[in-house]
Amino acid sequence: MSNVKTEHLFNLIHSLSKGEKRFFKMYAARLNNSSDKKYIVLFDAIEKQKVYDQDKILHKNKQLNPAQFSNLKAHLYYQLLKSTKLCNSSNLENIKITELLDYARILYNKCLYKECVKMIDKAKAMALENDRSVLLLEILELEKLVIPKTLDSGNEQRVGVLIDTSNQVAASIKNINIFSNLSLRLNAHYVQTGFSRSKKDLENVSRFFNSSLPKYKEVDLSFQEKMYLYYSFVGYYFFIQDFVKGYTYAKKWVALFDQQPEMKRHKLELYIKSLNSLLAVQNKLYKYEEFAETQKKLIAIKRDKSLELTENINLNLFKAIYVHEINRHFMLGEFKSGTRIVSALEFEFNKFVPKLDKHSILLFYYKIACLYIGSGNYKVAIKWLNKIYNDKESDIREDIYSFTRILLLVCHFELGNDYLLESNIRSSYRYFTKKGQLSRYQRNILNFLKYLFVDSSERNLKKQFILLKNQMLLLEQNKYEKREFLYFDIISWLESKIENRSVQEIIKEKARKKIV
Repeated sequence: MSNVKTEHLFNLIHSLSKGEKRFFKMYAARLNNSSDKKYIVLFDAIEKQKVYDQDKILHKNKQLNPAQFSNLKAHLYYQLLKSTKLCNSSNLENIKITELLDYARILYNKCLYKECVKMIDKAKAMALENDRSVLLLEILELEKLVIPKTLDSGNEQRVGVLIDTSNQVAASIKNINIFSNLSLRLNAHYVQTGFSRSKKDLENVSRFFNSSLPKYKEVDLSFQEKMYLYYSFVGYYFFIQDFVKGYTYAKKWVALFDQQPEMKRHKLELYIKSLNSLLAVQNKLYKYEEFAETQKKLIAIKRDKSLELTENINLNLFKAIYVHEINRHFMLGEFKSGTRIVSALEFEFNKFVPKLDKHSILLFYYKIACLYIGSGNYKVAIKWLNKIYNDKESDIREDIYSFTRILLLVCHFELGNDYLLESNIRSSYRYFTKKGQLSRYQRNILNFLKYLFVDSSERNLKKQFILLKNQMLLLEQNKYEKREFLYFDIISWLESKIENRSVQEIIKEKARKKIV
């Protein structure tokens, strides 16, 4: 019985481009037996469906035997993978290098050693050009087997070069592994909790990061080593909220690709990540002019005909372009104009949402909600916040869940939903206490709103707003509490209530002073 799930087959068929589907039909037509005809029938049937319905397929196509259906699906799945690999073999360097290595192994097994060496040289040149260290090591291991079997006057010199290259590649792979593991661990921690929350958090992450770094000379590192080194440093400084140092390494990371532009094609996903990281810190540091230039580089990727934009790359571009377009409106304090992009976003969002990870979806919901709060449209903000609040299954981004509760309280307060506000205050107290996350920031807001139920006179209300603002200004100076202000600009909201002005007006005024 096949272990290939039907949803995997359905998703694979519907992910294929027109060219890939056409190639599959040509690939399948090379054989003309009954079993191959059946999987083409199945392919056509699934391609036509918007929602998979096995009973309908079997009812309409009597030549498909229900008893063999599971095996037929598995057969089709792997035939599709094979044909898609062949279809893309001229575009994807990894496939081309692997193909050359496979040819070299075939020649080696046939005792055609000189021909094998020629194929190894081609594969090695391509691996070096594209900085594919792991594949290069495989090629070198095969070369070590074949060289003793060829009698050549230059063998001694070649052996010396082979040994030196093997040592260099092995050391490089070790560093790449350490640096990429570091960035992966930091990213996993950030996705789970958000920014560092306490002195203990900071000390633990700093100890782990610094103790994990190997000794290295930056100038001696290969492109891939530097790429993952900068990636790990950006993740570390972002997590501990040292955006100035994060900015330094994000700039180095992007500059690495600018200095070797051919690597953008070979490492496109990581180039997008480098631009994404630089945009994130430029946003935090209010470097608007630089932000605008980096944003142009990101958008230009979509129009660059020399780049292979796979479905995965398009998904990465979608996330990065829209997140930073929303961030641009935050930076300028232009919330109302920011909400206008949401309708355009929703069309593409619905297209990409089945492929988006939960972390990205939550981030979009939260940022969109903040746009509507900034524009004063609290009803629509609640709609987006409830998408997060009602998702009980996920255990990632505890910080976003926590601040969703805070923003819901703000929205219900603004709309005068006293009953909902009172019940939400109680449930939020229970939630934060149970999670052990009741920070001074959250306690101040909850106590403030609780007190308003006792005395909500207009004179006292303004006094309480001023009192809370002063408490929050002191809290903002605390290095272990300041992270809370990255999620919601509570001080600007309080000033809008004290001065009887819109949040957008307050933030836009501050933005003009901050932007460099």
